[in-house]
Amino acid sequence: MSKETYRGPFAAMGLLFFMIGFITCLNDILVPHMKSMFDLSYTQAALIQFCFFTAYFVIAFPSSSLISRLGYQRSIVVGLGISALGAALFYPASIQQSYPLFLVGLFTLASGFALLQTSMNPYVAVLGPPESSSARLVLSQAFNSVGTTIAPMLGGVLILGASVLTADQIATLDPAAVAAYKTTQSSAVQMPYIVLTAMLVVLAVVVAFLRLPVISDVEGDEERAVSLMAPLRVPHLRRGVLAIFAYVGAEVAIGSFMVNYFIEKIPGMTEQAATSYVTYYWGGAMIGRFVGSYLLTLMRPGTLLGAMACVNVLLTAGTLVTTGATSAMILVGCGLFNSIMFATIFTLAIKDLGVMTNRGSSWLIAAILGGAIIPQVQGFIADSTGGLTMSYLIPVACYIYIAYYGFSGSTVQHARSASA
Repeated sequence: MSKETYRGPFAAMGLLFFMIGFITCLNDILVPHMKSMFDLSYTQAALIQFCFFTAYFVIAFPSSSLISRLGYQRSIVVGLGISALGAALFYPASIQQSYPLFLVGLFTLASGFALLQTSMNPYVAVLGPPESSSARLVLSQAFNSVGTTIAPMLGGVLILGASVLTADQIATLDPAAVAAYKTTQSSAVQMPYIVLTAMLVVLAVVVAFLRLPVISDVEGDEERAVSLMAPLRVPHLRRGVLAIFAYVGAEVAIGSFMVNYFIEKIPGMTEQAATSYVTYYWGGAMIGRFVGSYLLTLMRPGTLLGAMACVNVLLTAGTLVTTGATSAMILVGCGLFNSIMFATIFTLAIKDLGVMTNRGSSWLIAAILGGAIIPQVQGFIADSTGGLTMSYLIPVACYIYIAYYGFSGSTVQHARSASA
């Protein structure tokens, strides 16, 4: 297949990665918004990320089977349709002011994204020469980072733009004023998610009519015969599953509590002002992915991954012992070094899997469950200790494991039988 043939499909995948990043990062705005509107604890607010990322674990394995039957292109269309349904549920949830219904909408939205990610990541990885798979996936996910960078800015204006009151301030209001306040806050999510619903529907229609190439090595009868457990007998894939769990968990936990963390750290900081730091965090990931896609053509992917993980060990540990704006900027710096991690872990983990690529991908997408579990653990620690500072020891541990995977754990040893 020629490079010209690759460009159109690659551009389409880039646009889809942008949408996934944009909508996923809005969760970082929803956490403080819902925490205020429903007077939630940190643990309860973390249910936003728990429901969203648990969907990846629940849906990843059925997604693998669906892809085997429908192929990548049709599976992407179905995934976009499911995500559109989830975004649409935000409207009735806001009318009813129902936190559980918001969580159902998030789970549905993420279910579609799980199918998209299970389809798109291996598709991009094999859509070109094997030696440049890491650089190619990092570059495609740079478009994901464009979405994650824009989302906090728009979300901060559209969702957190209305005056947000603290629990103590709400307690001073009479019942009628409390009801009016919650109505205002709830309605703030209506228009953004109506627009997102429409965009997802349009994308589904566009992708349905695109002429995307079939990757014969991973879309054939032999691939369909692979058992679900077969990839886990490949050591570098098995360790990669844990590395994805750790990475997504650390990245999401840092971003989810960043607004509240900076309010604790910086006197006088408001929620809307703190969203600028979230923008810098995800903006760093965007810059890092564009630069990283070039560096990966010069360096061994595992070495670069290990080095960046080591830097983030130092940064996350550093924010524990500093205060004020210094602590904030240290934590923001993690975004830059997060940049290549997901794509590099993913491509290292599926390297040389052959017909097991689809099944292996489903395990890696299931490991995005880390984005559900680790923020919950961090929220529990924050509630238990009366603040967020000590909870950031959790990301420190995650980055230590990722460094191990980059330097040693990702080494390809051998592949086992696919049908066993």
